[in-house]
Amino acid sequence: MTEPSLRVGLIAYGYAAKTFHAPLIDATAGLKLTAIATSRPADVIADWPDMVVKTEPDRLITHPGLDLVVIATPNDTHYPLARAALAAGKHVVIDKPFTLDLREADDLVQRAEEAGKLLSVFHNRRWDNDFLHLKSLLARKALGRVVQFNSNFDRFRPQVRQRWRESDVAGAGLWYDLGPHLLDQALQLFGLPERISADLALRREGAQAVDDFQVVLHYPAMRAVLSASTLVHGGTPRFLVQGTEAAYAVEGLDLQESWLKAGSRPDRVDWGHDSRYATLYRSENDQISSEQQALPAGDYAAYYAGIRDAIWGRAANPVPASEARDVMWLLDLARQSAAEGRQIAVI
Repeated sequence: MTEPSLRVGLIAYGYAAKTFHAPLIDATAGLKLTAIATSRPADVIADWPDMVVKTEPDRLITHPGLDLVVIATPNDTHYPLARAALAAGKHVVIDKPFTLDLREADDLVQRAEEAGKLLSVFHNRRWDNDFLHLKSLLARKALGRVVQFNSNFDRFRPQVRQRWRESDVAGAGLWYDLGPHLLDQALQLFGLPERISADLALRREGAQAVDDFQVVLHYPAMRAVLSASTLVHGGTPRFLVQGTEAAYAVEGLDLQESWLKAGSRPDRVDWGHDSRYATLYRSENDQISSEQQALPAGDYAAYYAGIRDAIWGRAANPVPASEARDVMWLLDLARQSAAEGRQIAVI
């Protein structure tokens, strides 16, 4: 028996909603993008002429017939909007970061459990092609025992822009923007660390929010170094992973975001494939050899296909709120570490 399509409401139509959520929802069979709430209705109508548009989030949440509400608003509104949507009996997807802090995250996890509703966070970079390849290599122990994991997400954006993400407001800054991605990927590979230490900095002239960070996750026999900056021209690998049998390195970024931004859609036959490759390095008798490996297809569309199947009861939640909750925990602990200048125990 074919399930009826799930009706989806999207709150906000800024960069995240326009670039990621709207096109990915629209491209997923079994999901129907039904209504969008925004203060700029003309922008929605220009892209989606037949869309139901609400000017207030509350009016979208109470719009009849919606099954799923997707929240892609500024970070400080995630918690109250998700709480309202759960109270209205909706399944909920929240763009990362989950909330502003662990207390809010724990409260939403409890509310979703009590309501019997799906609650998920859009950690889409689990489906980056370079991460998928690394995950498969580690699963079959192709690198041996990992001793050092470096994950870098650098850009050169020297000018501070006038937008909430770079302002002195709760939830702004690079640690809340890219930190959740890097933490989530590390947790997927290695689980929770024993300790965390963090340097969160403001490097650019006129910066009001964190624009550079280096965070170390300390494990019993390895460390994971997560870093991002707005003042790097290039030269740092996206991943550099050292193991006892081999090392893994890859340059550049998965291109799915760029393709979505340019208007491409994931129903293209070549979606997710780009020209980058990974390099495996091995050393024997002080002689280093290298092997180039093609990357698999990245697949951001898998997230919403997973959401559909989870709501239909056919599969597990692709990003359970409990996992996103652990990301919030480490986001909080890193801020504490940076403020106090010391390592903080995790487990």
